[in-house]
Amino acid sequence: MQLSQNTSIAEEWFPSNIEEALNRLSLVHPFQYAQTRSHLEGAVSRLSPYITHGFLSIPQVADSLYKRHRLGVQNKFIYELGWREYFQHVHSHLGDDIYKNLHPGPLPDDAYETEIPEDIKKGMTGVPVIDQSIRMVYMTGYLHNHARLWLASYLIHIRKIHWLAGANWLYGFLLDGDIASNHLSWQWVAGTGSSKPYLYNAEMISKFAPLSWLSPNTVIDQDMDMIEMIATSRAMFTQKPPKMPHVEIPPLTSEPPQGIFKNDISELEQLVGDQKVVLIHPWSLGELPPDTPCDTIKLAVSCLEFHAQHPWSDMRWHFVSQRMQAITPHLFFVSAEQLSAALTSTKVVQAWIHPRVVNWKNVNWQLYNPPKLWPHQEILQPSFSKWWTIVNQSGRHIAQLLRHRIS
Repeated sequence: MQLSQNTSIAEEWFPSNIEEALNRLSLVHPFQYAQTRSHLEGAVSRLSPYITHGFLSIPQVADSLYKRHRLGVQNKFIYELGWREYFQHVHSHLGDDIYKNLHPGPLPDDAYETEIPEDIKKGMTGVPVIDQSIRMVYMTGYLHNHARLWLASYLIHIRKIHWLAGANWLYGFLLDGDIASNHLSWQWVAGTGSSKPYLYNAEMISKFAPLSWLSPNTVIDQDMDMIEMIATSRAMFTQKPPKMPHVEIPPLTSEPPQGIFKNDISELEQLVGDQKVVLIHPWSLGELPPDTPCDTIKLAVSCLEFHAQHPWSDMRWHFVSQRMQAITPHLFFVSAEQLSAALTSTKVVQAWIHPRVVNWKNVNWQLYNPPKLWPHQEILQPSFSKWWTIVNQSGRHIAQLLRHRIS
């Protein structure tokens, strides 16, 4: 497959292999992270694509950091891992209801647009922090978390674009795009998933961003009282675009590039037959389930229903498929119905549980919970702070959590 320039750049930033994931993990400095994490050029780990797609588990990350740095639970790096598990906790309870407002925001839904304007797509808003963010995510498939908050807040509160439209748009370009973390973060910024909306101004940018990102004399160069007034009004604010070429918009596609995944159903049925199968999906690209027999058919699958709703960039298709190919030569892109029918006659199908993997009753499943650092909560906790207090009651040290983790 001919790689686009952006895909080649993303491959340099995020090689799709376990070795690179483990190498990055070994280089994490949690104390430097805690001191510099808010700065765009700070000591962040860039582990997120590898965690999202299952190369690494959160307990694996925590265990590695504990052995090298003897961290406590309250360390900022561990705390941020907690946010990821909390979002998964919310998603496990609410399912697709995370696509809806968790509670009312500062304005009713009809105050927001549902389409992304062209000047935003092209990185031509005239606000450097926004245009640089868009160029960065198009080029690398990655964006610093602080920049994601700035981008989301600008779209929602300055341009009056509904958080769901923004979340769906950004998700497709992110190599680490996780529905729970991405969409619930957008709700947090919008104020529909938090006690108040996330707002910022140009002065805040100057504290954490490099020179080319600074945004004086722009719509966000206001005092915070004015920014809050804008966010709570129905008015939408734009400005004159910059005198510079617009960025090329990478396509998002609901189907993978040709030549990698197969879609021949008869070939799929013949492959699995009455065999033992381990199902490899885009979020389980690390270790196989425990005790997987050596004669098990390794079947890598991505289902068209999910991608019809959430298309991906070529660089993300490449990131996922490259790792799948390292695990197995059997890659298929089919519908959920076709996959379910093909697996009906198998002896057993092993798989890691994920919200995007349907537990069909006609399949003899052997399902495994992905490793978690904190204990599962049967009752939905309405806020991170409440969840955090409950899950850390059993211990204040990583070693205690690792001893009692759920696998």
